[in-house]
Amino acid sequence: MNQLAIKDNSFLRQFETRVDGHLAKIEYSSQERKVFLTKLVIPAEITKEGFKEEFIKGVLHLIQEQNLRVVPTSPQIAGFLRKNRQYKEMLPVGIRI
Repeated sequence: MNQLAIKDNSFLRQFETRVDGHLAKIEYSSQERKVFLTKLVIPAEITKEGFKEEFIKGVLHLIQEQNLRVVPTSPQIAGFLRKNRQYKEMLPVGIRI
């Protein structure tokens, strides 16, 4: 798969990428070196196999580069982290999913 061009739109507080003219986004809020991933929005027109996982991994990579912690409040993102235990170290101390 091609590498996604993920942009941190801090004004709208969302990570976003465009696929075939459609905007996929993960909304967030930040507080004290933590990023709360609150909502995943992928338009129905984006049907690429494995897109959701690739997008979430890309966003987690951006957050990891900034040495921030992740708090997944979106059920879809929490489910992804449950299945991909390698991201467990990005959770704040005391947070389990």
